Amino acid sequence: MENNNKVPNWYWVLAIFFLLWNMMGVFSFYIHTFISEETLAQLPDNQQALYTEYPMWVTIIFGIAVFFGLAGSIGLIFKKKWAKMAFIISILAIVPQMTHNVFFTKSIDIYGLLHTITMPILVVGFGIFLVWFSGFAIKKNWLT
Repeated sequence: MENNNKVPNWYWVLAIFFLLWNMMGVFSFYIHTFISEETLAQLPDNQQALYTEYPMWVTIIFGIAVFFGLAGSIGLIFKKKWAKMAFIISILAIVPQMTHNVFFTKSIDIYGLLHTITMPILVVGFGIFLVWFSGFAIKKNWLT
């Protein structure tokens, strides 16, 4: 069955915005995970400690969060229903990752409360929105 529902222009604006957002997430993951010894050595001691104390399980779920977020955004661009499942997997990884970063590290002591919670609130908010938005697009028959 052909999908005759025309996707509004604002859908494409959001899809492209979130594609770029999730590409930045992948870039952040790459920078965090593969930081060079030279770059790490240039950071203050407390920030170096934060990097070196980051558990492997958090790095793994960070990767799951950003790569499934990127996959979901690609799904939105190609108007695929599976985008919603990718976003669900992403948010299921985002929540424990951000919880760890805010509550189980010394980030607040190092960067301050506002700096430490701004990005997690934004990331969780966008993640929840993307699950909702992809479901909305499915109900509108914009995704196949």
